Amino acid sequence: MTQIEKVLYTGKTHTTGGRDGASRSSDGNLEIKLSSPGTSGAGTNPEQLFAAGWSACFIGAMGLAARKMKITMPAETAVDAEVDLVNADGAYFLQARLNVSLPGLEREVAQAMADAAHQTCPYSKATRGNINVVINIV
Repeated sequence: MTQIEKVLYTGKTHTTGGRDGASRSSDGNLEIKLSSPGTSGAGTNPEQLFAAGWSACFIGAMGLAARKMKITMPAETAVDAEVDLVNADGAYFLQARLNVSLPGLEREVAQAMADAAHQTCPYSKATRGNINVVINIV
């Protein structure tokens, strides 16, 4: 395990009711209803929240990679994250695809930037070796 030097930020939420409940952050900036995937509930679900967090973090990691590579990240950079809740042998798992759009960059450069981001993004590190992940350059 990595030796922690300094905690930069702690996200705090309070959740009640599980997948059909509600969650709010300690600072009040997040207040959402939750619904189970595939239901007609009015809320979002943990898989969507994970996809949003991971894709935002991944774009930040690509920005770091772009600076190290001395290239400009396109203003239209986007990541479409797909997080699947799957069942195998009676157990639940996640799997994910990050579809990376870096318009205007050569495919090899875009791939190198995405690969570097996948090595440094905290979400990628947390999932590495734990779930199936595919990074697609689109």
